[in-house]
Amino acid sequence: MRSRAAVLTGKSRDWELVEVELDPPKQGEVLIKFVAAGLCHSDEHSRRGEFQPRLPMIGGHEGAGIIEEVGPGVVGLEPGDHVVCSFIPSCGSCRYCSTGRQNLCDLGAFALEGCMPDGTFRAHGDGQDYGRMCLVGSFAQYGVLSQHSVVKVPEHLPLEVAVLVGCGVPTGWGAAINAGEVRPGDTAVVYGIGGIGINAVQGARVAGARHVVAVDPLQYKRDTALKLGATHAVGSAEEAQELITRLTWGQGADQSIVTVGVLEEEVVRSAFDVLGKGGVEVIIGLSSPEAVNIKVPGFFLVNWERQIRGSLFGSSNPQYDIRRMLALYEDGIVKLDELVTARYTLDEVNQGYADLEAGKNIRGIIVHEH
Repeated sequence: MRSRAAVLTGKSRDWELVEVELDPPKQGEVLIKFVAAGLCHSDEHSRRGEFQPRLPMIGGHEGAGIIEEVGPGVVGLEPGDHVVCSFIPSCGSCRYCSTGRQNLCDLGAFALEGCMPDGTFRAHGDGQDYGRMCLVGSFAQYGVLSQHSVVKVPEHLPLEVAVLVGCGVPTGWGAAINAGEVRPGDTAVVYGIGGIGINAVQGARVAGARHVVAVDPLQYKRDTALKLGATHAVGSAEEAQELITRLTWGQGADQSIVTVGVLEEEVVRSAFDVLGKGGVEVIIGLSSPEAVNIKVPGFFLVNWERQIRGSLFGSSNPQYDIRRMLALYEDGIVKLDELVTARYTLDEVNQGYADLEAGKNIRGIIVHEH
């Protein structure tokens, strides 16, 4: 089978549209017809070279579609099933999956290599193998994936918005609920109101935070945050510090959640300083592996028992939390439709990322044409 795909062939190059040849699914694998893909910042990190994926790489790690074919040994999935892909596979049996930390599954080690766990590839063209971003590669009409990377979802849900729960929604939501442990009456501050930060706002609101403060320099992102659960919105870390001091009578915030596109020392320090005693700073924002950008005063870390936590995928369980997010969406508790700022075709993938970098989108999605 042949499929059109947007691929990355070199650092700082635009996404290129090519045709690839797909192998049929093998043991434990499925063939998916992608309906939608999310334009997430992590693919842009890879394009700019802040991560070092194996190239060429089919982009896209948020995907939703319909299963066309299943390989031998596949359990619980069959042709016609609607699925959302998880950018973190979960095998269910490694040390981390078996101890309730599915977001740290050992199969995640193949995310930037883009190959199957056996080291082979399923997409080929021009004499070379194409990897798939985070083992998903949703910037393609079709893909062969491991069954561990897909989650069956109810057929009546619109895949064009369900696609967002493959990464951005549970990552932000879980940063507040799981890693931040927001409780009723808490004060939480979210730095960066993009595709992840807006969902940290939603999570903190549903958890019962008394104050949810959104911090972003763009007015329309602050306005969106106020519509989706923020009680206050400011344009800078300095304004947030002043506001939190006033709202909490000098006690400080209980949680600060850093979801900026590029993690820098300044925002890490600001999010640490805004905390009160026993406060938790949750860091979601990414940077290159070589960057040393977390520097805080040890005095307050120890004597005020502040904490700094990293969180991958919102410390969520893909197989459980993807379905949970969609159930909450059905009940009107989690907002998904309101997150989608713009829709693009696969041919418009570079325009979609240009809009993301320009700060025009909360979330952009690709809707595949078949």
